[in-house]
Amino acid sequence: MSKFWSPDVRELTPYVPGEQPRERLIKLNTNENPYPPAPGVEQVLRDYPVDHLRLYPDPDALALREALAREHGVEAEQVFVGNGSDEVLALAFQTFFRQPRPLLMPGITYSFYPVYCRLYDIAYRTVALDDHWQVPLDALSGDNGGVIFANPNAPTGHGHPREAIARLLARVTDSVVLIDEAYVDFGGESSVPLVAAHPNLLVVGTFSKSRSLAGLRIGYAIGSRELIEGLERVKNSFNSYPLDSLAIAAGVAALDDREHFDACREHVIATRERTRRRLVELGFEVLPSQTNFLLARHEGHDAGELFTGLRERGILVRHFNSEALHDFLRISIGTDDEMDSLIEALEALCRG
Repeated sequence: MSKFWSPDVRELTPYVPGEQPRERLIKLNTNENPYPPAPGVEQVLRDYPVDHLRLYPDPDALALREALAREHGVEAEQVFVGNGSDEVLALAFQTFFRQPRPLLMPGITYSFYPVYCRLYDIAYRTVALDDHWQVPLDALSGDNGGVIFANPNAPTGHGHPREAIARLLARVTDSVVLIDEAYVDFGGESSVPLVAAHPNLLVVGTFSKSRSLAGLRIGYAIGSRELIEGLERVKNSFNSYPLDSLAIAAGVAALDDREHFDACREHVIATRERTRRRLVELGFEVLPSQTNFLLARHEGHDAGELFTGLRERGILVRHFNSEALHDFLRISIGTDDEMDSLIEALEALCRG
């Protein structure tokens, strides 16, 4: 621990991302899309004039914001973009949640949320999931300085319909409700249509999952102009050029190809359901999922041992080192061939 660090830095426990292995493995641990991005993205990268890289990108990323506005039926002034949804979330925590009252969040959700709270000295309170591993929206409407949750939730996979979100927003009117929709395209229902009637609603999305652009880092938020102005104020006090020119152009190209987007996510959904059925046949309890991953546990086999056994067979999944999730494996949805390899490996391990 360096003597040069600020005192608060010594107390931080950073978020730990999923392993990015250097050896060749079937990689089912970080919820990446198994399929390539839209063909137009490759064309953008091939044809981009290299000389333009000497210039700063558009600080407002207007072309991408306009494309997102068209996609979601809002105005460009209601769209904010950043360097991945994690950066957008970080800016939102600084902008909206440094309040006298605590931020409310589920006890099991994206583990970056409490990391941001500790980094920005934000008081927060968690609420337990219900008996069905679902986020209890009623418990999130108590006294608060903001509400945040992923919908569908990670790593449990359950998503609430828009009607349930609308009921929450009817109860929470004096603080920001941030809904993280990183996985919404795999079977969830977006809350973006509620933005028009609820000025305190901020919906955050990403190009990393359903758009297959995790390597380019594109995230966004949609909300009232009041909320977007707040985000821009903080962004321009921190980094006026969050998205590079290549990311802006590639993001527009990804949004332009609806046919590729629909085919890709439908394939992931079909593979997810096929894998879920096969896991159940092997004796796993598998939580219902509206995401591109499954959370599963086996009553007769330790999850840590299964994780190790899979890795020895060249397959990497996620095993969380937490009391609540210690019995579970989170399995990202890969190609059909990759999921066949997973099932074959689990069959061997369960027999053993």
